[in-house]
Amino acid sequence: MGAAYFYHLTSASVEQTLPMLLTKSRSAGWVVDVRGRDRPAMERLDQALWGGPAEGFLPHGLAGGDHDAEQPILLTIGTGAANAPTCLMSVHGGDISADEVQAAERTCVLFDGHDGDALAHARVQWKTLTDAGCSAQYWSQDSGRWEKKAER
Repeated sequence: MGAAYFYHLTSASVEQTLPMLLTKSRSAGWVVDVRGRDRPAMERLDQALWGGPAEGFLPHGLAGGDHDAEQPILLTIGTGAANAPTCLMSVHGGDISADEVQAAERTCVLFDGHDGDALAHARVQWKTLTDAGCSAQYWSQDSGRWEKKAER
């Protein structure tokens, strides 16, 4: 049974934080679905991942390609990733269900702490998932480094 880890981004962007989490996830052997809500935002994230350093290359694809099922990291919109993920990462408000959290090894919800709408959406996600019995942790980088602020 998995858990949802909420990452309140205040000093780094999704584009800066996601590669670190993806690297850790891949090191654990997980197949990852990075889920968003907006195709242009996911295309920008795709470009940011391709533009990363060669030594930290993260093999991935943007959903809709011929080899989606084989991607170790698949950037998607909506639900039902073709790559049978063991880890889910919600960015830009991508929705995650309690059933998905329970079935995954890990679920990460990354949200911009400077965006009121993103903060409100993350609060709703936290309440919905914890009310459904999902284990959750809230991590913040207010001090410049990651600190666990809450657990339920």
